[in-house]
Amino acid sequence: MKVLLDLQYLNVASTGIKTYMMELAKAARKYPHPLIEWIFTHEPETQAADKTYKSAHSKVQKLNYHLDYFRWKEFQLPDLIKKHKPDVLICADFVSPAASLPCRRLTVIHDAFFWQMPKNYSKWWRKYFTSLIRKGLKEKTEIITTSEYSRNSLLEHLGDSFPISVVYQAPKGLKAPADPTFLAKNRLTTQDYFLHIGTFDKRKNLPLLVKAYAEFLAKSSSDKKLVLAGGPGESKQMNDLPAVENLVRECGLEGKVLLPGYITDGEIKALYQGALGYIFPSENEGFGIPILEAFGFGVPVIHSDQQALLEVAGGAGLSFETGNQADLTEKLILLESKTELRSRLTQLGKIRSKDFSAQHFIEAYYQIILSSTPAP
Repeated sequence: MKVLLDLQYLNVASTGIKTYMMELAKAARKYPHPLIEWIFTHEPETQAADKTYKSAHSKVQKLNYHLDYFRWKEFQLPDLIKKHKPDVLICADFVSPAASLPCRRLTVIHDAFFWQMPKNYSKWWRKYFTSLIRKGLKEKTEIITTSEYSRNSLLEHLGDSFPISVVYQAPKGLKAPADPTFLAKNRLTTQDYFLHIGTFDKRKNLPLLVKAYAEFLAKSSSDKKLVLAGGPGESKQMNDLPAVENLVRECGLEGKVLLPGYITDGEIKALYQGALGYIFPSENEGFGIPILEAFGFGVPVIHSDQQALLEVAGGAGLSFETGNQADLTEKLILLESKTELRSRLTQLGKIRSKDFSAQHFIEAYYQIILSSTPAP
């Protein structure tokens, strides 16, 4: 059986979708199946390194990218299908070709944010992109999503015309050695900071975290710092970085809250290895990869009680009421002051992380690919 994996979107993908596509491709190669022949549209590492459209800021550059993406999905990818004659096409970036195809389609729709949070997107762009998604849902299409929470959300917004299966993904494999100089350069030492890694999208609730952290300092007399690593939100509507920077100044937290921006895998590894705790205050997630990354490094996690994060953490994290600043502050105080709690959460997290391996990830795909009847 031939399976064609569409990896074109790696030339602009960031954070979660990039991790998903890269880890799926790696797992397919690391754990081959005797009945399946994989065909990649692009070499993963090469496509991910292509910077042609990564710095697209002007309207003309963005338009050129969208035209290139449309060309790929509607003309070049169908031509590849004619050439390779796959039995199954996997599109891991929400969109499958609108053209009729002779093969099964597995389309990965990671979450329902476009429908749940329309205010976070440009009205025109959102309408265009959701139209592309819907036009690709045709014929022998099966939807793959990342959690039961996402599945229920998609059923609410897309209906049940196409079967939707949940496949738990694997976290990013950080192969680079930890950068031993990064903590020292940022005046950090082991166990003296809380950590969050990710873009400053509004749904991440990072201003809430900064406010809760300021209250934590006032109530606990602690000298623990807060590291918020990552770049700005993906659009003007979604970007909370300016709000966070203003809060840091208003609360007098310069030198306490560190904003190192985008960081390398080696720097990410160093931050995880030294963190006292990982804080994930998001109001909406389809999955929650950082929780698993932190678990894998033995870092205790505080997370909101948003449904996908509760599902992924599986009781191995310390949850607080989503959006409740006072509750988050209390959890920060609790985590810092209770050594036994940190030890217990570390042990639970390591156990939980084993449920999300690369092998489990690809085996779930194999089960769907080899099934003669789509999942209910």
